[in-house]
Amino acid sequence: MAYQADYGVFIGRFQPLHLGHEHIIRDALERVAKLVVLVGSANVARDPRNPFTFEEREQMLRGSFAYEMAQGRLVVEPLDDHLYSDTAWVAEAQRRVSDIILADANPDGLGLHGTNDYSVVLAGYGKDNTSYYLKLFPEWGSIQIEAENATFGASDVRQRFFQRIPEVSQAALSRAVAGQLEEFARSDEFKRLLAEREYLDAYPKEWGEGPFVTADAVVVQAGHILLVERGQLPGKGLLALPGGFVGKGERIRDAAIRELREETAISDDKGQIPPAMLASFIEDSETRVFDAPARSLRGRIITHAFLFRMPERRDLAQVKGGDDAAHARWYRLGELRPEQMFEDHWSIIEQMANL
Repeated sequence: MAYQADYGVFIGRFQPLHLGHEHIIRDALERVAKLVVLVGSANVARDPRNPFTFEEREQMLRGSFAYEMAQGRLVVEPLDDHLYSDTAWVAEAQRRVSDIILADANPDGLGLHGTNDYSVVLAGYGKDNTSYYLKLFPEWGSIQIEAENATFGASDVRQRFFQRIPEVSQAALSRAVAGQLEEFARSDEFKRLLAEREYLDAYPKEWGEGPFVTADAVVVQAGHILLVERGQLPGKGLLALPGGFVGKGERIRDAAIRELREETAISDDKGQIPPAMLASFIEDSETRVFDAPARSLRGRIITHAFLFRMPERRDLAQVKGGDDAAHARWYRLGELRPEQMFEDHWSIIEQMANL
């Protein structure tokens, strides 16, 4: 069979995989010799927008395309979020596709270099502004696939699913995916996500939709970073930067210092470190604004992150959880995992700590 291209690439979050996604994959498989499906947001903590892990979404794809995956015509790979760097996100996608092509073309390591001998196309359906990524890979060709079932999307499936009596749509999901969701609805994770969904639905009614201004403290010392465990919804149990909303009449820098003291009681051998001393540890040139429109499910929240570089000492500053933090603790930077982190705090740490 003559294919339009050697390799195709299809990128999506698949939260969850629905029949519209499956149509695009099946259509693409008729046009390319091998299809690489990159599963986006693979490194984020569960929340109502991203409720399923990469492994669970890979299982969905395997349930619907077991034969194609067994034959090697469909390859599923994770793709991490890099919320504040399209360049890093594109580079990761390019790297994963290149690695697959080179492994196929050069299984014995005989010295093949580059991927220019192979045609690659990006498969997709440019439905709205969430499909802007289709323009980020000019080196690849493209095939536009008309979507079936275009009257619904994954957000519609999630909206019906996360309710007290969950609805698993047989009209939108394959039998295998529907069965997986029915099983998930009996789990403790579903109950936790449902509680968070209800909290987030009520949030704008009480507080409005913003925009709101917050301040976060990125505190580093001797290869460690100071984080708190969130004690309340949203994100209960996840790790977060010390921070919070800026008070009326309060400067943003002062809010970062206040929240740091309230949530961690950061201290040295003389007691809790006073605000003026903490301010002296701020590297003003590293202060940054993080304003991705979808960074928080609570509403439009714009945060300002301040880098506090504590003196390099063998004994780290003493900390203790306070305010709405379940605990405060130092973590080795090299041992943090993105899926432990609340909202976009991993992306903030990536940028601020140059990880």
